[in-house]
Amino acid sequence: MTTATEQTATLYEVRLGAAWITLNRPQNRNALSAELVNELFAHINAANSDDSVRAIVITGNGPAFCAGADLKSPPGSTISGTQSVPYADVLIAIQESPKPVIVAVNGAAFAGGLGLVGAADIVITVDDIQCSFSEVRIGVIPAVISVVCLPKIGPHHAMKLFITGERFNGHDAVAIGLAHLAVPAEDLISSVDEMLAMINLGGPNAVQACKQLVRSVGTWDRNEAFATAASWSVRMFQSDEGAEGMAAFREKRNPAWVANNSNS
Repeated sequence: MTTATEQTATLYEVRLGAAWITLNRPQNRNALSAELVNELFAHINAANSDDSVRAIVITGNGPAFCAGADLKSPPGSTISGTQSVPYADVLIAIQESPKPVIVAVNGAAFAGGLGLVGAADIVITVDDIQCSFSEVRIGVIPAVISVVCLPKIGPHHAMKLFITGERFNGHDAVAIGLAHLAVPAEDLISSVDEMLAMINLGGPNAVQACKQLVRSVGTWDRNEAFATAASWSVRMFQSDEGAEGMAAFREKRNPAWVANNSNS
């Protein structure tokens, strides 16, 4: 298990097959500073490289999840003469991570903070939090995060929320397609744990292939989609993992990846 010190902008811990990345600047509502974004990007890459990690969870420390960009040190600015990681690179890293990324929205999420929500594969949020695409209120627009949020909420909801900066809660986030589940604050972590447990029931390679499938199919034309999907299906059925899963089903036992996970 690896942890970071309390002085870092983020915390990183691996437990029960999941890498937990916690935004750790509660004093400024976990605003997206260049330092925080750099650390977040590094942690995602570390989790991707760790074979013991099957999923990634991103959450926040303190009463807020993320207040958006830190205007004093925004992502992509220069730190000690070196340009920091652009925020778009973090959103791309989340979407292109081979492992499912869960965002656990523990508190208020504004502006750029909603980019993490939009990029995530699964979103569980506290029900009574406040959210807003608030950029317009300071004379700017949610440009970068629109790339990951618009496909989820669509132009109908985006038009109203982007041009008004109206606040909405966790239940509203579910209703518009930005989140999957809204729960009371005291149930957030247990709900994430339940989701992780369900993910761990699936074959590791199959879970990763499902993420890639969902991210890719809509970008192909129909004939390409059918041909490519068929080849993926054949590959998975012929894989060692597929053989083990089907054997376990026939023999009425858990597949090896479930047994290994329960023993860890």
